[in-house]
Amino acid sequence: MKDSSLPNIVPLLAAGLLLLSGCAAEIPPAPNPTASSASASPTATPTQTATETSAAPDAQPPAAPQPPAFDAAKFSIDDPSSLWVVSNKLRPLNPISFEPADLATPSGLPNPQGHTLRTPAVEALATMAADAAAAGINLSITSGYRSYNTQVGLYNGYVSRDGSALADTYSARPGHSEHQTGLAVDLTDGGGCTLDTCFAGTAAGQWLAANAPTYGFVLRYPEGKQGITGFMFEPWHFRFVGAELSQHMATTGTSTLEEFFGLPAAPDYAP
Repeated sequence: MKDSSLPNIVPLLAAGLLLLSGCAAEIPPAPNPTASSASASPTATPTQTATETSAAPDAQPPAAPQPPAFDAAKFSIDDPSSLWVVSNKLRPLNPISFEPADLATPSGLPNPQGHTLRTPAVEALATMAADAAAAGINLSITSGYRSYNTQVGLYNGYVSRDGSALADTYSARPGHSEHQTGLAVDLTDGGGCTLDTCFAGTAAGQWLAANAPTYGFVLRYPEGKQGITGFMFEPWHFRFVGAELSQHMATTGTSTLEEFFGLPAAPDYAP
């Protein structure tokens, strides 16, 4: 029996094929792996660079700590009992008859007249004398602490012998002497240059000039500074100020207490 519905199937199949071919035209293309990788790389690179940049400052070593500035006001320069007291022709001791309370007799080096010094100076001098002896330098003491009354007798004797103008170049008036503080010592090697400027050229004088600051002593009246200190060059006269100050003065190349503390030059006594 002939099926009369077959002629209708053909048009339907044709229409279906047309619909399928139309849907296929609308499918998006597959992703391109090369394009995808290329587009991803720029994104990853900035992220990595930013991380490295932000980490760079943390990689720097910390700055070394700076040492504290020297405190020039740590001790008084006016109090006669201070290790840093400055006495000169414009700066008399106050009180003028000051007497130290801690005098002691140095040991470890010849001291024929039994001169005394303040305890801190005694201890430092013993160490310095021992180290000098180890280097072949034998030191001895020619003067140490002098009381106000002792200075009166000395100064008046110099004035009687040489006149006040000359005496004032090498001897302090009573109340102005560093020896009265108990912190000043006159040293010698026992040779022919005792209390003479030629002591500067001796082995002892050269050793002291180079090494005294290590032990807390400064050459109080250096050469060429009479217009500041008021006194002639005395390569034998050493003043104890403590190692902190003496070493700082040596490091900075400052040769007088007046210059270090910014004090007026004291070439002469006040009228």
